[in-house]
Amino acid sequence: MGLNLFTIGANKARPKKQQQGNSGEKTPAQVLAEGMLNVRDIIAPSAIEVDFTFLRIGNVYFRTIFVSGYPRFVGANWLSPIINFEHTLDVSMFYYPVKSKVILDDLRRKITELEATTMTNVEKGKIVDPVVSAALEDAKALQEQLVKGVEKYFQFSFYITISAETLEELESVTSKLESTLGALLLISKVASLQMEDAFQSAIPTGLDKLLITRNMDTTSLATT
Repeated sequence: MGLNLFTIGANKARPKKQQQGNSGEKTPAQVLAEGMLNVRDIIAPSAIEVDFTFLRIGNVYFRTIFVSGYPRFVGANWLSPIINFEHTLDVSMFYYPVKSKVILDDLRRKITELEATTMTNVEKGKIVDPVVSAALEDAKALQEQLVKGVEKYFQFSFYITISAETLEELESVTSKLESTLGALLLISKVASLQMEDAFQSAIPTGLDKLLITRNMDTTSLATT
């Protein structure tokens, strides 16, 4: 009795091909679920517009400001004007610990540069720059505190997001907020061309998409 190998191979291949076709088809439950309303459809805004200096979600405008400069000395509760601001603000802060050894190496180089600048000015008979003297004094004090373990070093990010119903209101609140920050000796800037990342950094997801940081020690962060 002879065996038809081609027939056997064909019979085995047909169910496999049919099985692959069935696996690619959607079940009635999946088809039904695609046509039903879910939570994402309910909470999703009608439209999102990303501009250079603002973000519009539905009918609400958003703008994020980041702080790039801080005063030399601050007191306790120094951010109370921002917390008690007349308009609703979303404030985001991020802290990144930095190893003391890395900071000490940088401080050593910075102190050497500042001392060299001071000595050069003295040799040339120029008046010592008070800004350089203050920076040198701060660097030496911080170096001593880090060596003793009194202070730790961090990188700090500070973002403020404004929401408004109209673009005119957004501009007005932005101007008032920048004036308030300026009175606190804070240098603030609008996150231009980065509004989408800035907005994502302000919502409570714990993600810092901007990564605009400033070095701070433990004492400075404790008063923030």
